[in-house]
Amino acid sequence: MLGRTAGGLFWMFRYLERSENIARLVDAGFRIALTRFDAADDEWASVVETSGVKGLYLEQHDQFDATSVINFLLRDKSNPSSVISVVDMARNNARMVRASLTREVWEATNNCWMTLKSVMARPVKERELPEVLDVIRKQSAQVRGALHGTMLRNDIFNFARLGTFLERADSTARILDVKYYVLLPSANYVGSSLDNVQWETILRSVSAMRSYRWLYKGEISPKGIADFLIMDHRMPRSLAFCYAKIDDNLRFLSKDYDFDAPCRELAETIYSRFSNQSIDAVFEFGLHEFIESFLSDNDALYQQIQRDYGFYG
Repeated sequence: MLGRTAGGLFWMFRYLERSENIARLVDAGFRIALTRFDAADDEWASVVETSGVKGLYLEQHDQFDATSVINFLLRDKSNPSSVISVVDMARNNARMVRASLTREVWEATNNCWMTLKSVMARPVKERELPEVLDVIRKQSAQVRGALHGTMLRNDIFNFARLGTFLERADSTARILDVKYYVLLPSANYVGSSLDNVQWETILRSVSAMRSYRWLYKGEISPKGIADFLIMDHRMPRSLAFCYAKIDDNLRFLSKDYDFDAPCRELAETIYSRFSNQSIDAVFEFGLHEFIESFLSDNDALYQQIQRDYGFYG
């Protein structure tokens, strides 16, 4: 496969995953802001900072009010990481690699773009936010469903899934960081009802509340939730799950191309940390520090993949 095509597939699905993850990050901020009426602007500021576009936001806005942040992250075309921007880029990449996609995948992607363009044609009000976020998540899920239901399990599929899981791992780590490092008002709140409500909000933002309660019998604890979202191989948005899939996809590509790329060894090294390290060790090291290190490693893996397979985005 040409590197340009591989890169197009990778970025198409990375952008689609990012659209859903931005919606989840906004949802986390929205729910947590509701628990702290006196400091809601601080919560929205942390969401913008975690999304990596704080500098760009401050060029256009003086304060972090809900309306400004919501519209900047969802529909502002001057923000390259807004939902409408990344969905547009996903569609552009889909057009570039259209010959590699089934009709169902292309149509789902095009429909995603048209639907979200219509939904976000006007500013999103706070009372409309839950419904809009639900539409974003559903549109992303439809493209993912078309991919799984109609595509051959070949190199095309593997590059698409690499984009998905690298982006998903990045998002889960950032959502965890929003809670533990930025949003928690004070160390005095640890273990309080406010702390527990915010941790529950993080579970809801990654659609993990029911599965967590089923496994942990309803006991809410910061360490238990962090363990679930970092180490649990059964949770489809955990870091361990994402890297198990990344490792699989890189292994399949190595077999297809008879090429043991350096990125595979790097992925195995990162993945091993989820098998050889306990959550107690993570907390002793520092959850924020662990997440920062992981985000750096995750980006390094992307850089290595694009070098090994010759695509750029």
